[in-house]
Amino acid sequence: MMAKTLQATIDAAKQRARDNFSSGYNCAECVVEAVLGTVDTGLPPNIWKLATGFGGGIGLYGDTCGALAGAVVSVSAIHGREALPEGEDRRTRIAGSRRQLYVDPGLYRIFNRVPNWFADRYGHTLCRELTARWHADWLCREHALFCREIINETAGLAAELMLRSADTLRSLPFGSTVEQFEKTPPDS
Repeated sequence: MMAKTLQATIDAAKQRARDNFSSGYNCAECVVEAVLGTVDTGLPPNIWKLATGFGGGIGLYGDTCGALAGAVVSVSAIHGREALPEGEDRRTRIAGSRRQLYVDPGLYRIFNRVPNWFADRYGHTLCRELTARWHADWLCREHALFCREIINETAGLAAELMLRSADTLRSLPFGSTVEQFEKTPPDS
């Protein structure tokens, strides 16, 4: 995709996310509706409703930011697995699954970019940490403006990842992970 077209799509997703926020969508819904409404995935228009429960860090629990969860859901619409590996026995299927996710083609490298970008940019991935200063005044204007900015920027990242080549994204090194490898996981 040409850089100008890529940037125009990213900008359109960000604007749509901003408009969604002003319309009453929650953080996760804003991102999913904006990105899937801007990048053609062939999914039904109301697919954004899958994101409803992620708002407020999953039903206001305060865990993973809804905008971050919405980005991962959106990117999965393009780069998610379409089938599990086949095999005659359980061990072969599990080994094939590990290769798909870690090494060949390394799909986790695509999704790992989202929380690493988010944490680098905002310092946290948890809603309760991001919004700690507004817990006593949850619905105040400053809180809304802060979350709207997160929603806009995260929608832009999701759109960009969706429009980039999976092969390019899978070849990039991992960021921070819970596994014990640094940049390249062991073969399964």
